[in-house]
Amino acid sequence: MGILDKLTGRREPSSRTVAKERLQLVLVQDRVQLSPHVLQALKDDLIDTISRYVDIDREAVEITISQNQRESWLVANIPLSRGRAGSRR
Repeated sequence: MGILDKLTGRREPSSRTVAKERLQLVLVQDRVQLSPHVLQALKDDLIDTISRYVDIDREAVEITISQNQRESWLVANIPLSRGRAGSRR
């Protein structure tokens, strides 16, 4: 936890919260029949494709699968690198 996080009152998630989120992700992956290997391959392909057009922070990319009773969706959080976003073509 950085000093800025301490000043703003942000806290790191508890290990219980992290474990719960990981379990939920595993359950959703199982329901939509995506193995962790396939999800990682999808993430790698997305990173490669998007980085052809804009500079991104590859280490901070997050791919999640969410689900309700009727549908599932894939959510990609892809932070752009500072200073050069949108400059590639």
